[in-house]
Amino acid sequence: MLEAIVPARMGRSFRWLIAASWTSNIGDGIALAAGPLLVASQTDSAFLVALAALLQRLPWVVLGLWAGALADRLDRRRLVIVANVLRTVVVAVLCAFIVTGNVNVTVVLVAMLLMGVAEVFADTTAQTLLPMLVASRDLGTGNARLQAGFLTGNQLVGPPVGAALFAAGAAWPFLVQVLCLALAIMLVSRIALPAVPRATTAGTRGEIRDGLRWLWHHPPVRTLALVIFTFNLTWAAPWGVLVLYSLERVQMGPVGYGLLITSSAVGGILATLVYGRLERRFALATLMKVCLSAEVAFHLVLALTTTGWVAMLALFAFGLYTFVWGTVSNTVRQRAVPTEYQGRVGSVYLLGLFGGIVVGNFIGGLLAEWWGITAPFWFAFVGAGLTLVLVWRQLAHIAHTEAA
Repeated sequence: MLEAIVPARMGRSFRWLIAASWTSNIGDGIALAAGPLLVASQTDSAFLVALAALLQRLPWVVLGLWAGALADRLDRRRLVIVANVLRTVVVAVLCAFIVTGNVNVTVVLVAMLLMGVAEVFADTTAQTLLPMLVASRDLGTGNARLQAGFLTGNQLVGPPVGAALFAAGAAWPFLVQVLCLALAIMLVSRIALPAVPRATTAGTRGEIRDGLRWLWHHPPVRTLALVIFTFNLTWAAPWGVLVLYSLERVQMGPVGYGLLITSSAVGGILATLVYGRLERRFALATLMKVCLSAEVAFHLVLALTTTGWVAMLALFAFGLYTFVWGTVSNTVRQRAVPTEYQGRVGSVYLLGLFGGIVVGNFIGGLLAEWWGITAPFWFAFVGAGLTLVLVWRQLAHIAHTEAA
């Protein structure tokens, strides 16, 4: 079983990376449920609850490019360890406030912001490690294993465990997160990384400009970045109001909303089992075209249906093709970008991802307020469809570009 999940040919350090990623994802999944519950226990203000989520995403927009530059300048393993140590300290201090009964909403919001800052540097650097550890031909398998850990730990297992631990005591989920982070730090410390060229441009600003310049003059990588930004924007517009869609449009109730999210996670888990066969049987360009076409169809189905089981099937398919798309797009980027630029170029992609989500959530809220709950879904269908038409011919070139 170990050989099937993490083949020996990919090296011992890859196994340490997978173990660290899966462990930290379990801790993050626990906090994903416990964090909002902790905020809600301290305030009944909807604004403050929303602010907590915003404060965790805001650092990606403000510090993402700087994190990428540092990932290309400093020792990457050490940077991941330091960032996760800082996350551990923040969560441990939050636990101390909870246990002593001194926690309040201000303390929680500050902790969310600091954890978001540390997460930017940890995750931006961590996504540069896989291309350093495995051969180009194994990047698809490696990304599939990392995505599987995210789906299982962060989305499927972690949240219900976090909610159950919070019910037992507000400090318990965060104590478990501290243990997960500490174990992940120990596992990362076992990884042996090869030497890589370091950024040579004077100053962090110059290094950021150098990374942006490289991306801009590499058409396939530039186009893929624009596709990721656009499709995350169109996806986030309806996703931000999915809970209202569940209650008002398909009338599934609160439990039904949970079933929609679970359907998506189950689809993703199934994709982890079949991804290897898909990559061996189909060209990456074909997989990219199918996934993006499915995204367009997904928005159309939800815009038209008023039936709960149809919505559940759509979310199941969404989880399946989204996992495939995420694995393929990461693999394509990592193959195309030289090792010394992985941090800076990867940070641009993460900035586009989170920036698209923030903008899309804002647009979706306005559209739903002005023209009804299905308006964001029609916006997503048209926007994603037009984007797909514009990039269709370029997908073959994007999928098979390699680093010079």
